[in-house]
Amino acid sequence: MPMNRSQFKKQLQDGLNTVFGMEYRRYPEQWRDILDVETSVKAYEEDVLMVGLGSAVVKDEGAGVQYDQGAEGWTARYVHDTIALAFAITEEAVEDGLYGNLGGKFAKSLARSFQHTKNVKGANILNNGFNAAFPGGDGKPLFATDHPLWIGGTLSNTFTTQADLAESSLEDALIQISQFVDDRNIPVVMQATKLIVHPFNQFNADRLLNSVLRPGTADNDLNSMRNQGMLPGGFSVNNHLTDPNAWFLKTDCPDGLKHFVRKAMQRGMEGDFETGNMRYKGRERYSNGWTNYRGAFASSGNG
Repeated sequence: MPMNRSQFKKQLQDGLNTVFGMEYRRYPEQWRDILDVETSVKAYEEDVLMVGLGSAVVKDEGAGVQYDQGAEGWTARYVHDTIALAFAITEEAVEDGLYGNLGGKFAKSLARSFQHTKNVKGANILNNGFNAAFPGGDGKPLFATDHPLWIGGTLSNTFTTQADLAESSLEDALIQISQFVDDRNIPVVMQATKLIVHPFNQFNADRLLNSVLRPGTADNDLNSMRNQGMLPGGFSVNNHLTDPNAWFLKTDCPDGLKHFVRKAMQRGMEGDFETGNMRYKGRERYSNGWTNYRGAFASSGNG
């Protein structure tokens, strides 16, 4: 149904001081702090785990060399969603409105709606990260203490006992990330690049990362995380996180958390010949997810 003059009665008459409620500052594209962007030209994308060779071994003199084998492991699939929204306005409402172009105002609102959806869907990769109902290619949620390794055994990208954001817990997380191994149990060089927090934790995060000396103590010790250049991306606040106590670390792991663009935002406007109604539409296609769980570390906090 198109919006018509009955929905904008006040704007058909002189005398209003202002029309408000449509113009607000938007949150930035906070999803970009979580996901790495790639493009797609297919209905869905698949990333397959390729397992390399194990450690080299000692060969006795005169003995034959030992052979090893790699293999394919599990697969992560990204199925693209179509995100769309539209509105229509009668030509009479457009003609008789006295307080600016109604179509232009709602077109800005349309853009705000799309950005909000993208921020929410991006944050939900983290919000659902501890939920077993949202498994990845290895059958585990993004954050788990028992991600299976191809060679056997498991790897964790969360704490066994969850902890609130503090100097000690953040240091423990950074140490744990530095101990990550690949699927043949060979250590990999990996570090956290950015801390992502709920607004509840933004002041705490600022003190932890940017204090010259250790935060919250009377000691004259330096802030070792800052001194060593840990977390070069600093921290970001995400207003779409649902758990105020949870905090997340993004790492420099390749093929970690991803956003596939299948079809970039398309905007359209057209008039209907018979009714004269003006119709506005937006549409895009994309998918979010994760391939390598080593791309993030998290704690759900104690709350």
